[in-house]
Amino acid sequence: MTEEKRSDSLGVIAFPPLIFGGTLAIGLIAHFLFPIRPFPVMPSRLVGAVLLVGGAALAKWGETTMRRAGTNVRPDQPTTAIVADGPFRYTRNPLYLGTTGLYVGVSLLVDALWPLVLLAPLLAIIEWGVIRREERYLDAKFGDAYREYRSRVRRWL
Repeated sequence: MTEEKRSDSLGVIAFPPLIFGGTLAIGLIAHFLFPIRPFPVMPSRLVGAVLLVGGAALAKWGETTMRRAGTNVRPDQPTTAIVADGPFRYTRNPLYLGTTGLYVGVSLLVDALWPLVLLAPLLAIIEWGVIRREERYLDAKFGDAYREYRSRVRRWL
């Protein structure tokens, strides 16, 4: 990778799907070793299924919107445009919001406490190791255009 390409990246601590997937795997392993089922089965599975489907749809919509705008989805590649349509009209992070829905949905479908216990540390890592780095990068790269977008669209919801 060239020095220019390396400097034009978001500088996140790790690929976000790996952070989510790794944390979920740790939580599910803990669940299978020390199962604690905190919720009634049917409501948990119903809410889990809704969150799983809704999260997947939101993440896919965000990805499709980014590709249509001609920018890279992967954080190790340069961002070429501020995307402000599709789900980005409502949240600056539809992919992370959707992936969080997937994560919670799986946790509820399995009725597993441990992944839910790990959710707060996971979101803290995403916030400080990914989102804030992305925002510094976008602010430096796009300046006032990004600051205007940030002022009118919330980070999560």
